[in-house]
Amino acid sequence: MGQITLSSVTKSFGEVNVIPPLDLDINDGEFVVFVGPSGCGKSTLLRLIAGLEDITSGQIRIDGTDATDTPPGKRGLAMVFQSYALYPHMTVRKNIAFPLKMAGMDKAQQDAKVENAARILNLTNYLDRRPGQLSGGQRQRVAIGRAIVREPAAFLFDEPLSNLDAALRVTMRQEISELHQTLKTTMIYVTHDQVEAMTMADKIVVLNAGRIEQVGSPLDLYRSPRNLFVAGFIGSPKMNFITGDQAARESCVTLGVRPEHLAVTTGGRWNGTIGLAEHLGSDTFLKVVTDEAGELTVRVSGEQNLHHGDRISLEPQADRLYRFNADGLAL
Repeated sequence: MGQITLSSVTKSFGEVNVIPPLDLDINDGEFVVFVGPSGCGKSTLLRLIAGLEDITSGQIRIDGTDATDTPPGKRGLAMVFQSYALYPHMTVRKNIAFPLKMAGMDKAQQDAKVENAARILNLTNYLDRRPGQLSGGQRQRVAIGRAIVREPAAFLFDEPLSNLDAALRVTMRQEISELHQTLKTTMIYVTHDQVEAMTMADKIVVLNAGRIEQVGSPLDLYRSPRNLFVAGFIGSPKMNFITGDQAARESCVTLGVRPEHLAVTTGGRWNGTIGLAEHLGSDTFLKVVTDEAGELTVRVSGEQNLHHGDRISLEPQADRLYRFNADGLAL
């Protein structure tokens, strides 16, 4: 079981309130991603759940039991940090087995659990190596293996892929998602990368200045953002925002349109000049300075032969326009 409930949880450092009253339900077996910009409180919230920080007020329940004052080691949770925190003088086998040894488990049980974790993580052939002989991705898998052997109620990941290069991040993202499908254990994952959030999560929690802006599935947040913050944060490239006469024409203060919902056509609503064309193969991203709506980012097929300085006309998909009021709330 791995159900986690936060009720009116707050956190203050002296006079600074970093987590205003917050409520959140995480269901057993869910993959939940906390996402938001730097300083939004996502890592602090994870540490409160882990017990590494004391909450200022409120309650944390794990599987229905009040764990607010329970020490970290007795919460039944396992944390994987951005830093691998492996012992360089120990083999992979001993690194993975370390928490079991500290718990006093007998050697035969340790070996069985280590072998099982190594099989799941494709580390069997590396058990007798030391961390210095491994790649970054392999070291991260060892750190995850050390968490797996504890058979926790939930795994807590604090930006675990930040130290990896772009290609390895994609691979590890897939491996962690597959691990979740295999173990069926609750996972809470912190990242500032909304692409990681969109591709991995069952449920995304968007945080801003310690507040939850919206909770929902990746597609819910993409299709129906609650406010300007979520609309601008979810989606890559980010949503275009238009103010002034063009927004007023749609009876709103701010009009939003995603780059992929703009078509290059003739006689379109907005006309402009391409300032930058980023050709990525399958896609091309255009920065277009329009006469009517300011600068817009446009995503088009990589097959379109468009370049800097070209004059083009753009037409938004009428059913994919987003409208926001003066408070930044979706209409």
